[in-house]
Amino acid sequence: MEPLSIKIKISDRIYPMKVRPEDETFVRAASKILTERIKGYQQNLGIQDQQDLLAMVAFDCLVGYLKVQETQETDTTQLHKLMQTMDSWSDRMEQALE
Repeated sequence: MEPLSIKIKISDRIYPMKVRPEDETFVRAASKILTERIKGYQQNLGIQDQQDLLAMVAFDCLVGYLKVQETQETDTTQLHKLMQTMDSWSDRMEQALE
């Protein structure tokens, strides 16, 4: 499919973008979340400098990403352990049936 030309607003600036149609919803949602987080830092911490606000939001997003990544790794490790346990049980059941 042909890319869509859209405009998103970040920190009172308009950015034209070309996105794949299947990504448009995600791009617009990300823009909305970014705007909300910037407003939150402005209100809660009294930060007014746009560069500082963007840096804080980027940092906050990266921390969140790392937490999700760690959780996924933990889940994967637990799943592998469970599969090993099930394999062991299966082997024991096969031996008992022989």
